[in-house]
Amino acid sequence: MAQNKEEWAHEKSLLEARVAELAEEARSLQVLHRIGVAIAANLDLERLVQTVTDAGVEISKAEFGAFFYNVIDKKGEAYTLYTLSGVPREAFANFPMPRNTAIFEPTFRGTGPVRSGDILADPRYGHNAPFKGMPQGHLPVRSYLAVPVLSRSGEVLGGLFFGHSKTDQFSPLAERLMLSIAAQAAVAIDNARLYQTSQRELAARAKAETELQKAVAALEASATTGARQLAVSATRLEEAEQHLSLLIDAVVDYAIFMLDPSGNVVSWNPGAQRIKGYEREEIVGQHFSRFYTEPDRTSGVPARALAQAAATGKFEMEGWRLRKDGSRFWANVLITAIRNESGNLIGFAKITRDLTERRASEERMRQAQKMEAIGQLTGGVAHDFNNLLTVITGNIESLKRRLAERNEPALERLASAAQRGAERGALLVHRLLAFSRNQPLEPKPVLVNNLVTGMSDMLRRTLGETVLIENVLAGGVWPTFVDTTELESALLNLAINARDAMPDGGKLTVEVANVFLDEAYAADAEILPGQYVGIFVSDTGTGMLPDVIGKAFDPFFTTKEPGQGTGLGLSQVYGFIKQSGGHVKIYSEVGIGTTVKLYLPRHIEPAARGEAIQAAPQAPQGRGETILVVEDDPDVRSFTIEMLRELGYTVIAASDGQSALRMLDAHREIVLLFTDVGLPGGMNGRQLADEAMRRRSGLKVLFTSGYARNAIVHHGRLDPGVELLSKPFTFATLGARIHRLLDEK
Repeated sequence: MAQNKEEWAHEKSLLEARVAELAEEARSLQVLHRIGVAIAANLDLERLVQTVTDAGVEISKAEFGAFFYNVIDKKGEAYTLYTLSGVPREAFANFPMPRNTAIFEPTFRGTGPVRSGDILADPRYGHNAPFKGMPQGHLPVRSYLAVPVLSRSGEVLGGLFFGHSKTDQFSPLAERLMLSIAAQAAVAIDNARLYQTSQRELAARAKAETELQKAVAALEASATTGARQLAVSATRLEEAEQHLSLLIDAVVDYAIFMLDPSGNVVSWNPGAQRIKGYEREEIVGQHFSRFYTEPDRTSGVPARALAQAAATGKFEMEGWRLRKDGSRFWANVLITAIRNESGNLIGFAKITRDLTERRASEERMRQAQKMEAIGQLTGGVAHDFNNLLTVITGNIESLKRRLAERNEPALERLASAAQRGAERGALLVHRLLAFSRNQPLEPKPVLVNNLVTGMSDMLRRTLGETVLIENVLAGGVWPTFVDTTELESALLNLAINARDAMPDGGKLTVEVANVFLDEAYAADAEILPGQYVGIFVSDTGTGMLPDVIGKAFDPFFTTKEPGQGTGLGLSQVYGFIKQSGGHVKIYSEVGIGTTVKLYLPRHIEPAARGEAIQAAPQAPQGRGETILVVEDDPDVRSFTIEMLRELGYTVIAASDGQSALRMLDAHREIVLLFTDVGLPGGMNGRQLADEAMRRRSGLKVLFTSGYARNAIVHHGRLDPGVELLSKPFTFATLGARIHRLLDEK
């Protein structure tokens, strides 16, 4: 029985020892993993080796450790540094660098680790002159563990050395762990060296590029002159070619090569290889016309270029050129004729620059200037034109109401035709303002799924039975912040264009989904990267050619027959989406169909639930309330007064801001100020409203304008809390807006 107890106790002791060993292994592995992550992410060599040294001391439980490693300086010379852990650096100040002794030879040669339970008892110890034992001032060491650090190529990068003043302190586990740390350190040191090498190369390249830019500038200035000087004599030509070839070979941003009199390539610099994609061996001897597009080759552009260069001395132009892979780039081409001292043509020098990015930048600048010009033009005429339309449409409305009372159907039809013409004029100005991004927007949070669903019936009635409409709505679509009316108008425009592209009927698909636009796409689209709501309108129509796609958003561009469209539908969509902070892109294939993709920024606030097309407003009658009308145009003022009185309101009128303030002070019964934004006399409508509300805190304000760019509209959006009725307005719209404002608490 006692024997069993002793066996159990012994087994328990063994088990506890094994558990302790496993726990120690687990702790060591955790530290090893942590250190591995730390050193893998470190590219600073000094911090890296210090981290490895500290980790080795922690895992092996050494009293101190050192990492002796080789460093390559800027001149390419090697020397040794070391890091310490567990002891101050002064402890090694008077101690020489370790040498390739019998004990540490495996470490320094990279053949394997050294683990000694008692270094003093090791037969290899103490046989290296001038020392016969532990050198004076050396740390007291009995247990020693040394591990080589090898690069991927087998080069010995250095060695990890750990010591302890007691014997038998380093276990086989510690040795394995140190080998693992050494392997990780080797990879990290290789990476750090590669990083340092790359930094040196980048610095050298930057310096070379600076020198290259200077050389290129000099080359551009002297290329033609130099080419002519080369023809003085064959001897001087050969000498100059030797010097020039060194310079040309250093140029990588310009394609510089020579042609024989027939146009075959006879030389090829690295810049030509980079820009055009051909290796020297595969292009020398080939005719340079292969760099031209097929239409240019067919029309004889290469031959004319050589002929003009031969006749006048040089030929210069810009145009599309082809790379080896078939892609196009926009190039500036200079061809200079080279003649010998007798005046005979011996070849051509050709310099090509890739201007694709510059051309794209200039195109964006031209587009911005065009937008600005249209915006200025539109803004200049919109106010006066909308004033005229306000008078015209208002009087036609009044005329129609009176004709209806007199039962004059023939005259009613004429009045209706006039009204339709005035409405088309108002829509034209509205679309121009939308394209030039000067249309005042009233954005709000919108759930696009609800809006698209609400438009379905209206689209079916508009497009007819021959067009099948399908909505593909993703779940969890984010809200966006947009002017609902303008978005509905944009989708309607796209749907009508799709219908016109499907004369025999087809299918229209409206898809809504969440999308993320990365930095590359966003940079090309000139918007911010991030989360967007995508609305994709696709048809199965005739499709569009690439040149048509390139002009599709231009105002007044249309492929329809005269009288069938204004050419402002897509331009209105473009301007509205851009003004809303989004992007629009057309994808089309002839005979397959077209997809127009709209991207609107995600809005983080909750959206309203019922974004659907609203019915036309009614014209409720007033209750005799007094309204102050401020309008500088006498015809618009007279018409507005007449409309408001017909709606049942009492009206007081003024033509400028100062007169309006006097009227406001004299008539305390005024409950609403209805003012034009643009007023004469140094006080605009916004300034008038601010002063009026300061004097009368409960006063309601309704603005009207044919073009309100700065006073109440900023960044394309109405200022918060501003109520705007755009000109031209109708009898019903005016009545509904006034009634709603007066009923608001």
